[in-house]
Amino acid sequence: MPLNTCTKGHTFNKTSDCPTCPICANDEMNTAYASGFPRISAPAFRALKNNGITLSDLTRYSEKDLLELHGVGPKAITILRNYLKEKGLSFKE
Repeated sequence: MPLNTCTKGHTFNKTSDCPTCPICANDEMNTAYASGFPRISAPAFRALKNNGITLSDLTRYSEKDLLELHGVGPKAITILRNYLKEKGLSFKE
């Protein structure tokens, strides 16, 4: 298995052809969580990120819309719903 190198110089092995650097992805998630992003799974986090969906965008999407994204499942929806509820917000109906 050949080593891959990301643009930041991290080297990593991947069994798939996914170009995402796991070191950079982990750093990005930890930064987001430290700034208040709810702790959803890595696949759900990447699904939102790769579709350009930020926390402030969540109210523009229904739960059904988000569940259609590969990586977002019921557990992530529950966590995001609770996050929005704490802010006095909700998903689009």
